[in-house]
Order: sequence, then structure tokens, then C-alpha cells
Amino acid sequence: MLFKNQYYYFVAGLPDFSFDSMKLPFTAEEFMEMLNEVLKQDDRKLLNRYFLKYDNNNLLNLLKDRNASFNLKGRLSREEILDVVSKVKEELPLKGSKIPPYFEDYIKRWLGEENPHEGGHLWEDMLSSLYMDYGMEIKNSLMSRWFELNLNIGNMLTAVYARKYGMDVAKYIVGNNKPARTIRENAHTRDFGLSRELEYFDTLLRISEEPDIYDRERRLDKFRWDWLEENTVFDYFNIEYIFAFLCKLQILERWVQLNAEEGERVFRDLIKNLKNETKLPEDF
Repeated sequence: MLFKNQYYYFVAGLPDFSFDSMKLPFTAEEFMEMLNEVLKQDDRKLLNRYFLKYDNNNLLNLLKDRNASFNLKGRLSREEILDVVSKVKEELPLKGSKIPPYFEDYIKRWLGEENPHEGGHLWEDMLSSLYMDYGMEIKNSLMSRWFELNLNIGNMLTAVYARKYGMDVAKYIVGNNKPARTIRENAHTRDFGLSRELEYFDTLLRISEEPDIYDRERRLDKFRWDWLEENTVFDYFNIEYIFAFLCKLQILERWVQLNAEEGERVFRDLIKNLKNETKLPEDF
């Protein structure tokens, strides 16, 4: 068994909070600043891979417009991302461990399209798929399983709603893990072949039937929260505990910032935008 870094004093000083807490002890961004000062280099690299989702958004935005707005939560600077795009365009080798390997593949696909902007959400899905596959390769069991959990949640709900509104299920499934392949191969079966594949299939199915969008999202986040609790029972002062704390902090931050009325508006806007992209029925 490999030795794991222990952060006794740091973890002992962390505040307690619950899913129903009404106040944040500090933001996720502030917590990350704390972590940058205490984490060992190998653990910091693990968390950096998790935060590549911000770099993904920056990459996609800069491919569309090199002067696009930029999210500073990412690990790569605007200049670094533009440099990667330039080198891929010129077929030059990429150097530097900070650049995730799937960036090159994605940029090549983008540059190879005559008009990639016509792809809409498909380009976002492709990038998400590459990111999820990369995340599941993390050499940390909790983090890789967290990536896979969220991939499975997203794919299962996508499959349920796509079939409900007569859309091509396989077209909207991302990632290449076994559940993703199972859904594509069983798009027309009642359970998409997942009832024996995923132990939480029935739970997610019940959540998907929740008619209120706000309540549905909150139940999903509670499910994620409980999963983190159950999978860190024996973790106390290590990077797994810290990672779970960070993920729960992000969940709490989301809901503290949204009251029920504002949350309903945000999610209605989200569905409205989705309708515009996919032309879903008006009763969605």
C-alpha cells in the first residue's frame, strides 16, 4: 500500500457544514487558495486535473473567439491556451506537463472542420467526453470514481429525456466507459441496459421523474453529497477527505447562492436555451 500524505492540522481546523447549511464558511475559490499553501505537489496535481473543467470552457471560448472572456479559475492562462492552439495549427510538438493531452486531439478536430461553429452543443459534448475519459484515468480511486459517477448521472438523465422527446439517444451520450457504451447499445430498451450495471439506477430514475426542475437538481446534488459521505467514511486527514470537502463545498456554494425563486428562473432559462438548440416540445 502506497504511503499517503497526511494533513492532520489542516483538516482538524476545517469547519463543519451540512447539505442544508445556510451559510458558507468560505468559497471554493478561497479554499483552493488555502490548499495551494498546504498540499504536497503530487496532491496538488491531482486537484489541478479536477479543475480542468474551467480550462475546457476557456479553450472552447478561445477557439470561437481569441478575444473571448476568460475564466481565471482555470489552471492555464489565456496565453498558454492560445500558444497550444497555435502550435497544433502549425503541427509543432507540445511541451509542458500542464497541457492535458486531450487538448491536442480536440484542437485538431476543431481545426479540421470547415465550420465547427455549426456543431453547437456537440462540440461541448465532445470536449466533455474527452475530459471525463481523462479524469477517470486519475491515479486516485475516489477522484476517478467521482468523475465516473457524474458521467453516469449525466448520461442516464440525458438518455431518459432524449427518449422521452423522441431524440436520438446515442447521439447525446458522452464518454466511453461501460455504462456509456451500454446506453448506446441499448437505446431502445426500457432501462437502457443499466438496471444491472448501476446500483443507483432506480434512485436516479426516481429523481428524473421529479417534475419540478429546482427540486430535481437539489435531489441530484443531495445524491452526490451522500455518495461522497459514504465513500470517505474511513478517510480522515488525506487528500480524499480534502477532495470530498471541496466537492461538498462547491455543492453548498451553489445552493447558498440560489434561493428557490432565483433557482427556478435560472433552470428555466437553461431549459429555454436547450429548447432553442434542440427544438424540444414546449411542455419540457
